[in-house]
Amino acid sequence: MTTRKAMEKFLSKCEQTLEFAEEQYIDGLKQGHYMDNEYSQAQAMLEDAYNELLAIYRSSNSQQRERLHRMRLKIQDLQNKMTLLDHR
Repeated sequence: MTTRKAMEKFLSKCEQTLEFAEEQYIDGLKQGHYMDNEYSQAQAMLEDAYNELLAIYRSSNSQQRERLHRMRLKIQDLQNKMTLLDHR
């Protein structure tokens, strides 16, 4: 079972990653390919968070799984938006 402290720390990290990626997505909408490095970095950070989430999910209890599921949906939604954005 994942400890409460570890879960809170992980979810906080995910929120920070989502905020950064959302900023890059908005910049991508406005500026196109001007900031490719940051955009790619945001996508990589989202992928890392998603993979870490899957690992934590396996050792979590049902209440934690619900929170992780909601976070997974947020991450996947932003990943999809960033992938579909014509950023070139």
